[in-house]
Amino acid sequence: MTNNLTVIVLAAGGGTRMRSKTPKVLHPVCGRSMLGHVLHAVRATEPRRVVAVVGHQRELVAPHVHEHVPDAVLAVQEDQLGTGHAVRVAVEAAGGLDGGTVLVAYGDTPLLEGGSLRAFVAEHEAAERAVSILSGIVPTPFGYGRVVRDADGDVVAIVEEKDATPDQRDIREINSGILAFDAGFLAEALPRIGNDNAKGEYYLTDTVQLARDAGLTVGAHPLDDVLQTEGANDRAQLAELGREMNRRIVTRWMRAGVTVMDPATTWLDADVELAQDVTILPGTQLLGATVVGEDAVVGPDTTLEDCEVGAGARVVRTHGQLAVVGPDATVGPFAYLRPGTRLGAGGKIGTFVETKNADIEAGAKVPHLSYVGDATIGEGTNIGAGTIFANYDGVAKHRTTIGRHARTGSNNTFVAPVTIGDGAGTGAGTVVRRDVPAGALAVSAGPQRDLEGWTLRKRPGTAQAAAAEAATGAAGDTAHTEHGADVDGVGGCSSGGAES
Repeated sequence: MTNNLTVIVLAAGGGTRMRSKTPKVLHPVCGRSMLGHVLHAVRATEPRRVVAVVGHQRELVAPHVHEHVPDAVLAVQEDQLGTGHAVRVAVEAAGGLDGGTVLVAYGDTPLLEGGSLRAFVAEHEAAERAVSILSGIVPTPFGYGRVVRDADGDVVAIVEEKDATPDQRDIREINSGILAFDAGFLAEALPRIGNDNAKGEYYLTDTVQLARDAGLTVGAHPLDDVLQTEGANDRAQLAELGREMNRRIVTRWMRAGVTVMDPATTWLDADVELAQDVTILPGTQLLGATVVGEDAVVGPDTTLEDCEVGAGARVVRTHGQLAVVGPDATVGPFAYLRPGTRLGAGGKIGTFVETKNADIEAGAKVPHLSYVGDATIGEGTNIGAGTIFANYDGVAKHRTTIGRHARTGSNNTFVAPVTIGDGAGTGAGTVVRRDVPAGALAVSAGPQRDLEGWTLRKRPGTAQAAAAEAATGAAGDTAHTEHGADVDGVGGCSSGGAES
């Protein structure tokens, strides 16, 4: 391949059959838009320039093009008058053609691969053709334009289904619509394309006949994997392409050393990165730019979007977004990791725990039934079950900081902003409103009171009363006494934490 390659990507159509307020080419497939996939493939050809033809909802499509190819030239096709017209608009926007090769692709073919485009362009240039067609051999060609060859194998025409003779309809080589041109020929041919047809449009495929009339070479490059050229015109076709792309992505990772227990229920986006010996269990979705380290196990029934999972970590039945799970850490089951969650090495976020904007350092644990929002939890600290980090005062969010190797009791509420020092503890049921010094035990509940005989007085005739009577033998005892217990001067409250 030469370095003088211009790629024109056609992305101006409305896609009315999608029945969507989103432009057709921006509909996602495996984490990227259809157009994004095409531009990704185009970049692999290392073109000198990329020209994207936009039209319908260009205020949305144009910025998306520049996200993928920042220096792309944008050509605006105000009226969609056919592919020939679109390419003419692109050439004008690029300031003309100065030799080399021009490749024309479409923005709705998400399975297209860069390697296929490179091979196509290389063959086109080696054969010194005026026009080359990226074609495919299919078992059922109905509905496609046929590639007609002569006895020497040279392409003589592209015939649409409605115009084909019975013999031509038997041809199984179809036109994908993706074309390569000698730039000099294309510049001369574009003004000569007419619109004398039923739709009054300018068809780029008319260049085949123009080249033949000029005695120039036209050829076709059959692509074994013809699905790469398939487009999506409605959401049913979009779903089929998505399923096929996911199958290819999952297969690629399995061949790279990833264990996928059930490929049929595993969904991996195109930008996900997996290390060798990762295990993915059924019902798992890894989305966006998620990265999973070596020997980690994810799933079952887990969705992670834009997350990082460290080597040897275990994430079970969890929903996570923009979160980091450190090496050898454990998460779940039934955990919810919201953006800003960072779990350190060997740490734990357990069952029915929700975290948000939380730094949970190495070896720290939040095992059960808790909400941790806007918090820092120090190394080796254990948070008791049923703990709430009350981060919102009705106007603003505030942060709670818990030091290293602290032990907090069950059913605590930390009313932010508050700091618990290193090695401190809190009693069960404590509401912490002030800072707790390092090594101190904070409690807020009063001493326990036992109202003896209460069940027999207040619940006579119940199973509860019968059990109490059998245990105490005190049917006639109506004594009303209260006992308080005082342990270490803190009203009977110990740390009362739940640890695992």
